[in-house]
Amino acid sequence: MTPRLLEKYNTQIISDLETKLGKKNIHSVPKLQKIVVNMGVGSAIQDKKYLEEALDVLTIITGQKPIVTTARRSIAGFRLREGMNIGCKVTLRGARMYEFMDRLISIVLPRVRDFRGLNPNSFDKRGNYNLGLAEQLVFPELNPDKYTKSQGMNITFVTNVDSDDDARELLRAFGMPFKTGKEER
Repeated sequence: MTPRLLEKYNTQIISDLETKLGKKNIHSVPKLQKIVVNMGVGSAIQDKKYLEEALDVLTIITGQKPIVTTARRSIAGFRLREGMNIGCKVTLRGARMYEFMDRLISIVLPRVRDFRGLNPNSFDKRGNYNLGLAEQLVFPELNPDKYTKSQGMNITFVTNVDSDDDARELLRAFGMPFKTGKEER
């Protein structure tokens, strides 16, 4: 079964973006390449169970086994040594990527407390969008009684275009709830 957002992209979004952006070739239309979900677990320096908990959370949320990220260099002030395990990440592509994005837009973001829309300026000048969630428990798959420590995460949407405006139009077509000019302060 094809994911709902992938079907929407193939049937509707491609043709809408071709006309809106003035693209003549279907291969020049913006496309989502991957979604990277990253959790930095600084408390894993003192206790390894927090990293194991984060690995479990990412496995449940994404349906894919995460990889453990290590420190690149030592920082004495944080009691951090090079090579220590300090986080985990998952790279989603294909059908899992579209399923995760669909759940994020339709279920998770509306559950965020005091949510007024995503910042439309969180692009990195290369067409990639970064989104931070302060708490993992907004995902309905997680049992709040099982996880002792509230942990945040960073979600990066990587596109195939270098223009932030084109990438913004792509994510808006998928249904990302960006703030409008009236709601910003």
